[in-house]
Amino acid sequence: MKKWFNNNLLYIIGACIGAIAGYTYYSQIGCSSGTCMITSKPINSTLYFALMGALLFGIFKKEKHA
Repeated sequence: MKKWFNNNLLYIIGACIGAIAGYTYYSQIGCSSGTCMITSKPINSTLYFALMGALLFGIFKKEKHA
């Protein structure tokens, strides 16, 4: 478990930062009409931004060559 955690640390950090950013975006800007798919509910916004954060931070992960 510790090895998996260390191998995916950048993804986890990116997801946490993205989730915080997503909820902050929802609470500060959001969608007042309720027709926006991503920002109309806090769970949608949080999960979407968490995924984007993990993908963004994953770009910087260095692969080990055997």
